[in-house]
Amino acid sequence: MAYATLDELKGRLDWELDSDELRIAEAALEDASDLAVTYGREWPDAAVPRLVKTLVLKSAARYLRNPNGYTQSRAGDETLTWSDAHGRDAGSVYFTREEIRLLEELAGRRRGLTSVPVSAWGTTLRSGRSTVPVDYLGAPFPLFADEASPW
Repeated sequence: MAYATLDELKGRLDWELDSDELRIAEAALEDASDLAVTYGREWPDAAVPRLVKTLVLKSAARYLRNPNGYTQSRAGDETLTWSDAHGRDAGSVYFTREEIRLLEELAGRRRGLTSVPVSAWGTTLRSGRSTVPVDYLGAPFPLFADEASPW
């Protein structure tokens, strides 16, 4: 299921698509939508954010403009360069780093470090000596131990 329609994609292109390009365009929209789910989340079809649809259309249009993944084309005195297509992304449907960041934010994902409390199976946080002293003036660090522990 694509997050954008073929007609919306045609509106972003400056040429008429032939039958092969139409087939490729539909596949590109589906691929871009799948990537949007991977980097963001799966949105209901009726509630897809406008920015997600825009990013899917940008990615599919970018692919249709350069499906072979050329980085440079030269004909006589003319040279055409695609600066955004390089490496593994060339010749495929892809999102730029900034587009991926936007999808993650729209999905409510935050990058960075986080702290997660973890304990061994069957252990409990006991009262009394349940913390480890630390060498700074912060809060003591919790110690998770089982009943057999001397702490």
